[in-house]
Amino acid sequence: MVSYSDSGVDVEAGERAVALMRDAVARATRPEVFGGFGGFAGLFDASTLGGYARPLLATSTDGVGTKVAVAQAMDIHDTIGIDVVAMVVDDLVVCGAEPLFLTDYIATGKVVPERIAAIVAGIARGCEIAGCALLGGETAEHPGLLEPDEYDVAGAGVGVVEAERLLGADRVTAGDVAIAMRSSGLHSNGYSLARRVLLGEGGPGLGVYVPDLGRTVGQEMLEPTRIYAQDCLYLADNVDVHAFSHITGGGIAANVARVLPEHLALDIDRATWTPQPIFDLIASGGVPQAEMERTFNMGIGMVALVEASAVSDAMAHLRDRDVDAWICGIVRDRGDGEVGDAEAKGGAGGAALLVGER
Repeated sequence: MVSYSDSGVDVEAGERAVALMRDAVARATRPEVFGGFGGFAGLFDASTLGGYARPLLATSTDGVGTKVAVAQAMDIHDTIGIDVVAMVVDDLVVCGAEPLFLTDYIATGKVVPERIAAIVAGIARGCEIAGCALLGGETAEHPGLLEPDEYDVAGAGVGVVEAERLLGADRVTAGDVAIAMRSSGLHSNGYSLARRVLLGEGGPGLGVYVPDLGRTVGQEMLEPTRIYAQDCLYLADNVDVHAFSHITGGGIAANVARVLPEHLALDIDRATWTPQPIFDLIASGGVPQAEMERTFNMGIGMVALVEASAVSDAMAHLRDRDVDAWICGIVRDRGDGEVGDAEAKGGAGGAALLVGER
């Protein structure tokens, strides 16, 4: 006779993992969550949206790419979940949407309850920071497809924004000021290149302490992605914000171009900030500047485009929230035939250019 466990699936381990994550999930909630933990579907009381004249639901889904390989190599699993939440909710907030809830999916070669619980604890912590509920999730054991210590993790989130407060390119005008918000490091993009340079032949390796980093390479690479959701919502509630751009895959120019109308351009002045040392370390491995700038965030995690008269108040609000921010450019009319440093992701958008020298 052959059982499910003989094929490599440990149902009891999955149940232990659920028991271990219960308290963390319970902390990542909102008043609108309906019902208890462990149902087939998570429930959210949509009647609470009755205060909106025209509520628009926003949705986003993402993972963290090959950053999971670093977490697995380091055997540190309680921060990668924060990255998952950041990648989802900071895409939602770009249009002005408040994140309401998130669900997660973890696929692994073997369910180790403590490891799964650590991953989910990170997701729950990220949801707490973002102000959204962790409404449900799934852990799938895939023996034979993934190695026992391998896993991947992804999340999907839903937010809401009042239609008349929707942010985006149609609000942006010439003269708007671009405010950059500092990233916490690599965030969760470009890890295939970073791993090749830092962990491959000739690279320093995970366990090497680098004085400029103040910690090991592995510790730096696992620094969680900053979650800007509440900072951005607060900013939009208090000053005239026209658009946000979440700087993820494709680098600064490609992501900023997405929130510019086709007739406008933004020169982003490199001289206004200094990227963290991790970017210099990667570049020293033979990666040219242009490749760095179209792969990594280079020290900017989020950009806000605000009305010029609101800049002083915007900077004060960000300082009060301990967000390191600076003015990096001013939106202008686009020249005839002018091309940005990178095409907007999705194809449509204005021109964003990195100018000047550091």
